[in-house]
Amino acid sequence: MLQDERLDAIVQYLNEHDRIDIETICEINNVSKDTARRDLIQLEEKGKIIRIRGGAKRILLSNEVYNYGERMNMALEAKSKIGKFAASLINNGDRLILDASTTVQFLAKYLTSRNHTVVTNSINIASVLSQREDIKINLLGGTLSHRHQAIYGSRAIRDVQDYKVNKCIISTCGISSEGLSTSIEEEGLLANEMIKRSDQVIVLADATKFNKTFFQKMCDLDAVDIVITDKELSKNMQEMLNKHMIEVMVVPDHEGDY
Repeated sequence: MLQDERLDAIVQYLNEHDRIDIETICEINNVSKDTARRDLIQLEEKGKIIRIRGGAKRILLSNEVYNYGERMNMALEAKSKIGKFAASLINNGDRLILDASTTVQFLAKYLTSRNHTVVTNSINIASVLSQREDIKINLLGGTLSHRHQAIYGSRAIRDVQDYKVNKCIISTCGISSEGLSTSIEEEGLLANEMIKRSDQVIVLADATKFNKTFFQKMCDLDAVDIVITDKELSKNMQEMLNKHMIEVMVVPDHEGDY
């Protein structure tokens, strides 16, 4: 087994169990204790784990922060698939809140249903939907973040409080037992208010978002109705979402299946 494969196996185990000891690493990767220790050193240097006596534990707080262009190029195929599938769930006439995430932008791109009123803080989503004469766009006021191509601030929060919609469709940096979270404080505060204004909350999240917690909380898991993702979840994550009565929808491999 190559080192990259061994490291991935350790990280996957930690995603499901939080802690791992040297003996377990030796067993799952069929390596010596010395090799297991060297692998843990590599993972610690990459910022993937915290080494402890006799093994390692998972890092609970993620510090990843990316600008809009970087996020758009991450997990591009998965985001496109998720966005297209999510667009198929929107009914004609639905009133929608769409956040400024790159995955939700793909939903806007593939939206075929008609006669919507859309509330958004995303200048890119507003641009995509502006080509549609049957869609009314309510762009939130506030301060434009050039880094994230989105409008944030107290004005945006006040504006969204004036609306009530059928569906709020958002993405997130992380999903864990702590709920949904993000590295951007303003995004988390606005998303929390968006969620309150909707009858149904749909979260679009590719497989890289699970078992991660970031600085700013967006909401508890109880606030979420549906999660759409691109891969089957780990057993512990599936059980956690089931506990909160969240419907998990995995995008089919073939477009004809939806």
